Amino acid sequence: MRGLVGNPQLLRTMNERLLLDHLLAGGPASRGDLAKATGLSKPTVSAALAGLEAAGLVHLVGSLGGRPGPTTAIYDLNTAAGHVAGIDIGRDWIRLAIADLRGAFIARRDVRNGARSAADLVRRVRQLADAVADEAGVPWTSVSHAVIGSPGVLNPSTGRLDFAPNLPGWGRPGLVDKLRATLEVDFAIENDINLAAVGELAFGAGRGHSDFVLVSVGTGVGMGIVINGSLYVGARGAAGEVAYVPAADPGIPSPEARQRGMTEAATSAGGIARAARAAGLSFASAKEVFAAAASGDHRALAVVEAEGRRLGALVVAVAAILDPDIVVLAGGVGRNLAMLGDAISRRIEELGPLRPSIVASTLGDGGVLQGAVARALDVARERLFSNSRSANR
Repeated sequence: MRGLVGNPQLLRTMNERLLLDHLLAGGPASRGDLAKATGLSKPTVSAALAGLEAAGLVHLVGSLGGRPGPTTAIYDLNTAAGHVAGIDIGRDWIRLAIADLRGAFIARRDVRNGARSAADLVRRVRQLADAVADEAGVPWTSVSHAVIGSPGVLNPSTGRLDFAPNLPGWGRPGLVDKLRATLEVDFAIENDINLAAVGELAFGAGRGHSDFVLVSVGTGVGMGIVINGSLYVGARGAAGEVAYVPAADPGIPSPEARQRGMTEAATSAGGIARAARAAGLSFASAKEVFAAAASGDHRALAVVEAEGRRLGALVVAVAAILDPDIVVLAGGVGRNLAMLGDAISRRIEELGPLRPSIVASTLGDGGVLQGAVARALDVARERLFSNSRSANR
């Protein structure tokens, strides 16, 4: 940095961004600490901090005394300079969180999704947004950027959400415009499972792994792919739609298999409940099946074994193409790795030499929210920094 020659304004901007990134990653620091970490001179650090402080992006958080020389001032990112929101819209739950610029949640609520239509769902999301904003003590419309996690894939050419059969009406024309008008904040819509993978990369089991996949099994079945430390979505955003991977004899009526995908129809929570009923059990949900298996019911254990074998086959198919370092299992079904793990491993061993490491998600039902906040922060931080630089020119 010391040897750069060029536009003084550009150099000042680069220095300020460098310091901001260090404070974001490392937390509170003195001028001397920042000079050592960045290689900038102390006068340059002081000038850059002054610019960031004037823009409201950093602030003085304390001082160190009791040593020879002047008191040492300690600076940190002003995490309250902006806020972002993550929204997770699923068939059973709507979850919403507002976070500060370091990604810490300052308010979160989860509510049951009782919406009867897409329009009703949009209205409920706005009501939840206002409630969470009240709890956070900020106006909802002051949110710098929001990211919505939803089943399906947003088609940029049509503005519709494709591949979202678990949310009836969610793919109708005009939905995105309706959301935009109702929410009144800038937002993006991304696939929920992709966001769960981003959440694991930033905060969970994927930290430290540049190549991994997250396989979520619950109401639906999906996969998020991280390659070289970045989310991979494919040419049309449909990479990871493993619900449509052909399954051998899924035993599902062809219309449902075509709509939801053969793997999802057989492997999702609904498929497990269906398999349990076929085995003579009267359970209405996958949760009940796993509870019965845990108590030793031999028929429920057989259903769980079959589920594990299906997941083992899916993991092998994924490993043969992507060779991930780890496979993170998530979702209401997938998080039962303690019960599914042996069957998964046995099936993997039967199918060949590929042996990816399989781990459970560490974020639970908050994975999509964590990923949504991480993505929203990328946009909000850049926007706030650019706006502050424009205002101070």
